[in-house]
Amino acid sequence: MDDRQELTGINAVARMLDITPRTLRFYEDRGLITPGRVGTIRVYTKREIARMQLILRGKRLGFTLADITEFLDLYDADPQHVEQMRALAERCRERIDRLDAQREAIAETLGELEKIEAQALERIAGATRKSKCSGG
Repeated sequence: MDDRQELTGINAVARMLDITPRTLRFYEDRGLITPGRVGTIRVYTKREIARMQLILRGKRLGFTLADITEFLDLYDADPQHVEQMRALAERCRERIDRLDAQREAIAETLGELEKIEAQALERIAGATRKSKCSGG
């Protein structure tokens, strides 16, 4: 590790990324980040922090750890990032297609629920009218 690189401790990185130190250790255990060590203390370079930002963005967008690992591996292997961008575009399309299908299923379910709700409210209103008419 180059001594001139800015190093940041685990707690500062966790605060910066709004995650827990445990989350950082999880991704370290999975081999997605490799913080340096000063004695027993983990220290993170700007590169590791940037990798964590990519990992968190990938998770937020619904990519699997396997997808994220592939993106990071391709990023390291391909200096021009062509293969990474190709894989990313492919995974984005797959994710978009899955989300579109979910959106359609949700819209269908919402429509059905709204119809059932309207029927239930109609029955309640009808029962209430009958009750008032029969002197209740």
